[in-house]
Amino acid sequence: MVAVIHSSSSLHRALNYNEQKEKQGVAKCLAAVNYPKEAAKMNFYQKLNRLTKQASLNARTTVNSVHISLNFDPSEKLSEAALQKIAATYMDKIGFGKQPYLVYQHTDAGHPHIHIVSTNIKPDGKRIELHNLGKNQSTKARREIENEFGLVKADKKKLELAFQLQAVNAQRLQYGKSETRRAIANVLNQVLNNYHFTSLPEFNAVLKGYNIVADRGSENSRTFKRNGLFYRVLDEKGNKTGVPIKASILPSKPTLKTLGKHFEKGEAERQPHKQRLKTVIDWTLNKGTFKDMEQLSAALQREQVSVVLRQSKEGFLYGITFVDHKTKCVFNGSDLGKEYSAKALQQRCGQVITEQPKKQLVNKPLNTSAKNLSNSGDNNKSIADILLTPKNSLDFIPQQLKAKKKRKRKRIYL
Repeated sequence: MVAVIHSSSSLHRALNYNEQKEKQGVAKCLAAVNYPKEAAKMNFYQKLNRLTKQASLNARTTVNSVHISLNFDPSEKLSEAALQKIAATYMDKIGFGKQPYLVYQHTDAGHPHIHIVSTNIKPDGKRIELHNLGKNQSTKARREIENEFGLVKADKKKLELAFQLQAVNAQRLQYGKSETRRAIANVLNQVLNNYHFTSLPEFNAVLKGYNIVADRGSENSRTFKRNGLFYRVLDEKGNKTGVPIKASILPSKPTLKTLGKHFEKGEAERQPHKQRLKTVIDWTLNKGTFKDMEQLSAALQREQVSVVLRQSKEGFLYGITFVDHKTKCVFNGSDLGKEYSAKALQQRCGQVITEQPKKQLVNKPLNTSAKNLSNSGDNNKSIADILLTPKNSLDFIPQQLKAKKKRKRKRIYL
């Protein structure tokens, strides 16, 4: 069994994700624990209100949503009763047994798994500490449950990798069908709940790793002017393909307005992890020699850091973005410091930098047509004479020779 814990500040998003899955027929709410009613007798808002009311008992804690997935080996066939019992045992062992929580069984993946939505705010207003919850309580609980229920153990690396979020395969999707929307929604749910970024380009740096892009369209498009946003799948060459999906119809509602809230929080959330990324980059550069940025990118990838290079159409490198998958933080090179900018890193790699030619200012051609020249009254002069003759030349006096006017003193009579 593999347990994955996500914490965020949006109970609505976590619950809506599971409820939308249920509407699509790929999920089922198995239990509503510590609720006044059974799950089948409640609507979306009744389920949500129970969680939000308890979360409101501690207004100072903004990260109050806990979204857990328990993943099982594909060979395991577990009944609904067994899944409910495993969920209850797990929540007890990690200290959430008395919390209100909802259990959903999902059938949209190649392996059986359940999702659990809860809050870390207790009835007395105190919070359950989430720091190292996965490393400490969850790991211990997982191992005990594997032994108690005879589950396949997740100590092997292959099993853990099997449950990691996979990139969207453009060739497998039927564009315009529910598969496209579902694939994009799955990726967005994971990225929005886990990664910290401060802008749309940084957000796209993460999505690019899953063959997705958030697209505003061109500056002259209606979508851009109305602050709209589409999500599109990328093919193996990075080109947009298929039918774009509106942000507003996706379960997590990842519109520009929603993303703006993530941008605001992202700056503070990523600051404690800035030094770790700088250390990784420095350590990687010091331990080896690299001919170009591609070699450096490959080396950083082995340290769980993805590098997104921003290049012009002519191939000139003008920017670089780092995605630290260990801390789930995204930084532009310049945000880390001047020595981590695209140009500085090229120099540190010993790469010869080819400067992008600066755009030359193109002066508008002078209107020297015969018609205009004749209207000027200078028909007998050559074009050179006309162009070199200063305007109002007879009245021209250098500024230095202009006499200053004396100010008249006002006499004051007493």
